[in-house]
Amino acid sequence: MASVNKVILVGNCGRDPEIRYLPSGQAVANVSVATSSRRKDKNSGEMIEDTQWHRVTFYDRLAEIAGEYVKKGRPIYVEGRLKYGKYTDQAGIEKNTVDIIATELQLLGGREGMGGSEDGGSGGGGYAPRPAAAPRAPAPAAARQAPAAAPARQSSGFDDMDDDIPF
Repeated sequence: MASVNKVILVGNCGRDPEIRYLPSGQAVANVSVATSSRRKDKNSGEMIEDTQWHRVTFYDRLAEIAGEYVKKGRPIYVEGRLKYGKYTDQAGIEKNTVDIIATELQLLGGREGMGGSEDGGSGGGGYAPRPAAAPRAPAPAAARQAPAAAPARQSSGFDDMDDDIPF
C-alpha cells in the first residue's frame, strides 16, 4: 500500500531565516511560519483567532533562496513533508518535535525587497520547485506593460466545427 506524507502551508514568516552550512557544504535554512484560523465562540459569540506556529527547514539551493528572499512578516507558500523527532531538554524532560522539510517554496504578496516596484500591488513573487531554480530578475518596465490592442476577431481554430458535440 502506498503512503503519503505531504504538507501545504500558506502563512506569514515569524522571523528571518537562519542559514547555516553543514560540514559537507550543504546549506540549511530554518524559519517559523504562522498560520491562522478564525472561528466563532458558541457561548460568547465573539470571533476567536487561533494561530499555529510551524518550524520549516529548507535544504541546498532552496535554503539559499529562502535566506535571500524570505523575510519576517512575508507571506509564503510551502510544500513539504512532516518529520517527527525527540530531544531531551536541560531539565531532563523528553520533548517531541514536528518539523516540515520543505520541497517547494513560493513567495506571495508584492515584490518588495526584490528589486521590483514597491507599490504594494499583488504579484507572484519567486517560485522555487524541488530542483530549486534561481528566481528570475524582475522584468523591465517595458515588458510589464499591457500588449497592444488585439484585432477585433481572432480565430480560435474551432470556427469550422459543428455544434453537435455530445457533451
